[in-house]
Amino acid sequence: MNENGVKIVTIGGGSSYTPELMEGFIKRYDQLPIREFWLVDIEDGKEKMDIVAAMAQRMWDASPYDVKVHTTLDRREALKNADFVTTQFRVGLLPARIKDERIPLSYGMAGQETNGAGGIFKALRTIPVILDIVEDMKELCPDAWLVNFTNPSGMVTEAVLKYGNWKKVAGLCNVPVNAMIKEPATIGKEEDDLVYKFGGVNHFHWHRVWDKEGDEVTDQIIDAMFDEDVDSGIPANIFDIEFYKEQLKEAGVIPCGYHRYYYREEEMLNHLLEEYASEEGTRAEQVKKTEDELFELYKDPNLDHKPEQLAKRGGAHYSDAACETIAALYSDSGKHIVLTTMNNGAIKELPDDVAVEVSTHVGKDGPVNVECFELPKAERGWLQVMKAMEQCTEEAAVTGDYGKLLTAFVINPLIPSGDKAKRVCDELLIAHEKYLPKFADKIAELKAAGVEVKDERVRDLMAAGK
Repeated sequence: MNENGVKIVTIGGGSSYTPELMEGFIKRYDQLPIREFWLVDIEDGKEKMDIVAAMAQRMWDASPYDVKVHTTLDRREALKNADFVTTQFRVGLLPARIKDERIPLSYGMAGQETNGAGGIFKALRTIPVILDIVEDMKELCPDAWLVNFTNPSGMVTEAVLKYGNWKKVAGLCNVPVNAMIKEPATIGKEEDDLVYKFGGVNHFHWHRVWDKEGDEVTDQIIDAMFDEDVDSGIPANIFDIEFYKEQLKEAGVIPCGYHRYYYREEEMLNHLLEEYASEEGTRAEQVKKTEDELFELYKDPNLDHKPEQLAKRGGAHYSDAACETIAALYSDSGKHIVLTTMNNGAIKELPDDVAVEVSTHVGKDGPVNVECFELPKAERGWLQVMKAMEQCTEEAAVTGDYGKLLTAFVINPLIPSGDKAKRVCDELLIAHEKYLPKFADKIAELKAAGVEVKDERVRDLMAAGK
């Protein structure tokens, strides 16, 4: 790395999360002396990138540090000699997420950004793009670390490892960070008083907790989770319905917030369907409104700090995940960070050569995995099914194999198998045609057979070229 400072490139720079990222880097400048910062986006994202770049520059100007924020639509210009590349992009922007949510819900299935049919299709659109980015990195910044926050983070990171053959990659998620910040206070402790171990895959992991004397406190935290006055860190974008206490006590592990989609599927689906039928619309449509409000705030020439409204976006503590990881890689701190990385024996119930989300200690040579606790029988079975589903999705994204895509649908726990599921799959293919060139032949076949999208709002988006 350059002795005169660090060059960081953020792809998807026009994201509303970028001020959170800037705040994190400003806070950690002593650990990570940044030389230059580049924001990269596509033509459709240029307006937002320009707004957020001006906001980011004001944040740096209000700090004691002389850092310039550059913008470009030319990814290759930015990547040259980068030390770290962070990714936070959404292929198809928010209209694509609206399609991912509304089409499954129009058939009574969960429509969600990283779970169920929506998560599968977000991976299909994203994986080819991340692999193109990796090819550019091999040429322009072969020593850089790729730090991925693009969802579905686990599948995207695994594709980089397996199909991109790029080992210097870490997948990030703010969900473990939320848990480690919020949970200690529920049992009268500070974060530094506790030792955490996480194991699973992104948005489908569990954890256990010990105090510094080596006594396990997982059970105490589970008890505290059911105190109505306790904030245990559930992300803002997940409907807060209680788990079944007896189930958690029997398993002896704490699930992540996204497990609600699997442990309380009926209630979560009903909530999604209520939103779908409302004037306000699905989570994606709500996020679009929040984003519009955020960007109006970002335009304020006097605003030089992250606004509180950003917490409504669902990405609280994003910077703590991203910036801590980069700072640890740069400074060789050995800090405990939960990452998606190659398993290499951390979770005995999964093969060594798959990506998992586990506790790691991060230094200059990358993350060193902490061996996971033995998973209970039920959790082990769930995890193996989810990993198989992820791998089918990744293979379909790389090959355009429709049969492999149907297999991913069939084994996904949130998708009832049968003709209705196939219909959802086919409509999503047609709705996302622009971003799925590997499926072009199948999409042409479906359109020739008269398959059309049922949901009216999605049809309106398609008619508008979105």
